[in-house]
Order: sequence, then C-alpha cells, then structure tokens
Amino acid sequence: MEKGKSIIDRGFGRQAFGADPAGYHAIRPAYPEWVYEVLRVRCGCGPGTDAFEIGAGTGIATRRLLDLGVNSLVAVEPDQRLAGFLRERNRDNSLRVVVSSFEDVELLEGGYGLGVCATAFHWLSEDEALAKVARLLRPGGWWAMVWNVFGEPGRVDAFHEATKELVGGEPHSPSRGSGDLPFALDVAARLSALEKSGAFDVVEHRSDSWELVLNPAEVAALYATYSNINILPDREAVLAGLEQIAQSKFNGRVTRNMVTILYIARRKFNYL
Repeated sequence: MEKGKSIIDRGFGRQAFGADPAGYHAIRPAYPEWVYEVLRVRCGCGPGTDAFEIGAGTGIATRRLLDLGVNSLVAVEPDQRLAGFLRERNRDNSLRVVVSSFEDVELLEGGYGLGVCATAFHWLSEDEALAKVARLLRPGGWWAMVWNVFGEPGRVDAFHEATKELVGGEPHSPSRGSGDLPFALDVAARLSALEKSGAFDVVEHRSDSWELVLNPAEVAALYATYSNINILPDREAVLAGLEQIAQSKFNGRVTRNMVTILYIARRKFNYL
C-alpha cells in the first residue's frame, strides 16, 4: 500500500456492498470454470461433502458450489441485505445462510470437508481466521480461497492510469495489500500465513490472467460495488466521472486486466 494511505475499517467493509445486491450480483465477474474444476477434482467438492463459505455475498461462488452437488453448505454473510438476496436466489435444501461475521459465527468444529472464501478473506484478520478455519475442517479437509483481482502487476492498465487522479484518494480497501502487491497476489505472504498456522500439510496455488471488457455504463456499475468508492462523500460524482472517461477517452470500450488466483490447503490429519 502507498505510504500514508489508510485502510478502510473492517466494520464498514462488511456493510459496503449491500445497498444494491442485484446490481452487485449482475456486474461482478464470475470465477473461471477452472476454479471449480480444481475444487471438484482436488478438493472433493461434490456429493458427500459438507462445506462452509465465508463472506458469501450475493452467492456468485455459492451457486456453483451447490451445482457441484455438495451435501450441505453453510454460507456465512455479515450483511443482512446480501444474505437475503442469497437466500432468495438459491432456494436449495442443501444451503443454510447464516447472518454473522466469521469471527462470531458458531459452527461445528471438525464438521466440514471443505471451506471456501471468494474475494473476501482480506476483510479478516488472517492468522485468527486461518486458525478458526482449521478448527472447523475435518482431518484431511480442504481450505480454498480465491480472488478475482482487478489489475495485474507489471501489465499496463490504461483505464486505471487514466482514472488514478479521480479515484486515487484514501482510504483503500485491504485488498490493496500492505506492500507493492495486492493482498491476493502476494503469494509469499499468503503461503507464509498458511505455513505459520501449522494446520496444513498440502498447500497449492494457481493463477490465470484474463481481460474484462466493459462499456461506460458497466464501468460505473462495477465501480459502484467497490468499497473505496462507496466510502466517498462524492460517490455519485466520481461514478459519473468514470463513466465519462470511459466514453470520451476509451471510445466506449474499457478493457481491465484481471487475475484469478486460487489457494488450496489440506488440513493435517494430526493437527490439534
């Protein structure tokens, strides 16, 4: 993170996305299919698996986990508005939605074969959250955290450069990370935290780059789901400015560089 920039409070972050659940769900990109294939083949996500999901939001990942046929899925979501949207769109007997922070939720320890968190783990205290994840997993159970990251280090992102002055004010989402890399793409730090937990004996990661193409209205809709935009007192003016830049400087076609990164880790059989 840039020197002097402050980080958005976790309490705000947990209520920053629920003003327009349908809009959030419609514009946020899905995770590539290879993510679910890894969860199915490597982590056993499917029939017979009891799973939990942290920060399920509107259910972008939840729906696909259910489609893979899990025996049960507990979706933990702190925002009542997002949780309501999730319940309404996924009337599945295998799904239980719990409105709670992950820190406060009470789940069966050792009761799950899979835990998942999709583009939300940066809102938690990493070490404490991993310790709780490990307690909830059965021996040999799998932990998976995945992100869709907007922007890729080392690749020129013309729209990002063109809008830095407009949206570059503080504070920043914790997804920005504490150094030169976004939280999700700081592989050394994420692997170090998993190792430090002492809970996992197999740790793997995979990432792929891709492009997201947006028209001006979609640009405004997407940025309207960002916590660092929603915290601004002049939010509407900033969104209008982003849409105008997309139209006037990019001829109505914006391409954002994207990275999807997935970490998986198997809970040790002899942990605890």
